[in-house]
This record gives sequence, structure tokens and C-alpha cells, in this order.
Amino acid sequence: MDEQLGTIKVKLRNISKSFYSRKEVFEAVDNISIDVYENEFLVLLGPGQCGKTVLLNMISGLESPTEGTVQFTDNNATDVGFVFQKTAVFPWKTVMENVELPLELKKEDKTERRKRAQYLIDLVGLNGFENSLPKQLSGGMKQRVGIARAYANNPQVLLMDEPFGALDAQTRYQMEEEVLRIWEQEKRTVIFVTNNIEEAVYLADRVIVLSSCPAKVKEIYNIKLQRPRDYVNQDFLRLREAIEKNTDLAL
Repeated sequence: MDEQLGTIKVKLRNISKSFYSRKEVFEAVDNISIDVYENEFLVLLGPGQCGKTVLLNMISGLESPTEGTVQFTDNNATDVGFVFQKTAVFPWKTVMENVELPLELKKEDKTERRKRAQYLIDLVGLNGFENSLPKQLSGGMKQRVGIARAYANNPQVLLMDEPFGALDAQTRYQMEEEVLRIWEQEKRTVIFVTNNIEEAVYLADRVIVLSSCPAKVKEIYNIKLQRPRDYVNQDFLRLREAIEKNTDLAL
């Protein structure tokens, strides 16, 4: 059972999602209820194709639940940033242009949007690359651009859909450290999707373990390990083992 972690930011109540075709009904998410707390780093952990992304899309408003409700307690469901699994940067735009695009679309003053974009570029460690095109960047650097752009509108909830899944192991570790550094500096409610148990334990305040498709909540773990965390610490390893035994992940 969840212990109270503070102010509830997002309420998911009895969320289900089904997709219909002429021949069959496919259930992706089955009756999930979750409270997401203000400024927490929440990780949704589950196997591939279990419905994690569908659940994230319903929180963002990109998809509607078949049943149930998603409620933002401040009634501002548009105040959401999204970092996608694939590096969704525009190849013909520079780093600066990519980051300031959401502010440009809102028709914000050019001086102010450039100031905000520069702050975020500095925050994610891309100072000096403002005029670079994505083809000149590594995979990790492209994801930094995506994170900076997601923060541009000053969202209260940041959704991250396996953002480091395509990176090599070393870059992945570096990006995990970076996303925590940014989160600690720019406090937001983060909902992070992964199928990697170590990544979940390293990042999360709470880990919600989801079943194979259709996604159901199997277990919720409150992660009380002190940050920064160590992958070879005995408490870390014990918790990792306990979670592994309660997942449908094939490891």
C-alpha cells in the first residue's frame, strides 16, 4: 500500500484502455488506479509491449481511456512535458531552435524565449552547441535537447517514455545521473517509463511494477535509498532482487 508522500498532483482512477478491430478487442491497460505526488520521481516498470506507453499517453491526453479518469488536481491537464523514446528533434533546426520551438509556437517574445532556451541549454549541459544541428550531436546529446525542450513550457508534470533505451550502457548511466541532477534543480513531478530494473531503482522515489499486457499494478515499492545511489551497494542489490522476483520481465 502507498504511504502518503505529500500533495497529490495527478489521480488515475480505474483506468482501462481497449483497442477495437473488426475481428477482436485488444486490452492494453486494465483497471489501474494510481496517485502521483507533487515533485516525486515516479517510475512505471514493466516488460516491453505491456501497455506502459499507452498509460503514459492517457496521462498526457494523447489518448483517452476506454474507462476511468485522469485528473490533474490543479485542473491544468495541458501543463505537461513529454520526452519520447526516440529522439524527437527536428533535424533541420539547431539546438537553440529546437529548444525554443514550444515558446515560439506560443508566440512568446523572441528575447524572452531565447533567454529561457539558453537557460535550459545550459541546464542540460549543451552550452556551446546552440548552433549545432542534430546530425552533429551524439544520441545522449539529442536526448538532452529533448529534455530541455520538454522543460521549455515550464511544465508541472514531465513524462519520460524510456528515453535512454536506445543509448549504449555508459551513455545511459550518464543520462540517468543528468536527469536526476536536472530534476533536483528544477523540481517537477516526473513519471518515467522503463523496462530496466536497475534504472528504476536508481532513479525512483517509487517504483510501480506493471504486469504483462494488459497492464495491471502488481506491486508498489517506496525506494528509500539515499541519493546518489550505488549500483553495487548491498541494499540496492537486495531491492533490485526483490523487485525482479515480482516482475514479468525476462532477464
